[in-house]
Amino acid sequence: MKSLLNVSFNKVFVGVLLLLVGVNVIGAVSENALFLQSTKMLFVPSFLLFFFIKRNSIKIPFVLCLIYFFFGDSASLFFANDMFLNASNVLYFLSYLCLIIFVSQKFRIMEFNKIIAYYLIVVFLINLYFLYTTCSILRVIVPDGAEVFIFGLKSVSLIILLFISFGVYLNSESKMSIVFLLMAFSFACSDLLDYVNHYYVYNWSFLMLERILHVVGLFFLFNYIVAYNKLFKKQEIREVIRGSENVLV
Repeated sequence: MKSLLNVSFNKVFVGVLLLLVGVNVIGAVSENALFLQSTKMLFVPSFLLFFFIKRNSIKIPFVLCLIYFFFGDSASLFFANDMFLNASNVLYFLSYLCLIIFVSQKFRIMEFNKIIAYYLIVVFLINLYFLYTTCSILRVIVPDGAEVFIFGLKSVSLIILLFISFGVYLNSESKMSIVFLLMAFSFACSDLLDYVNHYYVYNWSFLMLERILHVVGLFFLFNYIVAYNKLFKKQEIREVIRGSENVLV
């Protein structure tokens, strides 16, 4: 019976993902600005609603991360057009920063093979170079220096998040590390499409893919939180058992 409930919960969770994807496809095709703004702010609450049905708890870094994601998704409703982009980028930067702080505890570069460590460092430096080139181009296109700086700040945090996530995956190759890496990759692809859509070529298909990848990233984030809670509870049970055994001895 318990396994049946778990399966049904997982199906409902996937159903929420598919529903949000469908809503975003409709919004992108219709190009209704109000509809797009109002539906994006439902991303985090929709997942949270079904997350708490299972009576899961959330650690403080994840709570802060989800709060920043929610206000980042809702920034267009709270800020004027000239402030909207900067405000959302700052909030997304803070959400990525929370994830970096959490996952960095599992990152031990000294434990890597030297070849893998050098490979990670080279890839990280190449990404920073491309980001520097992109920001140099943006300085020509965008007159607002603050906007370029905030964009660079958010992009650096995403690169660091991807770098650490990939490093943790190579070190552990666990299911949780794969889910976290997929989450980081989804957010990175979403932000890349948002960059192209905002500064170069606006296209409803780019907007649709950007929204879908953002929702998929949140889906993987909530899956990671569920898996982390299960692991944390198992560790607590083991500690209780060890403590009781010590008392008996």
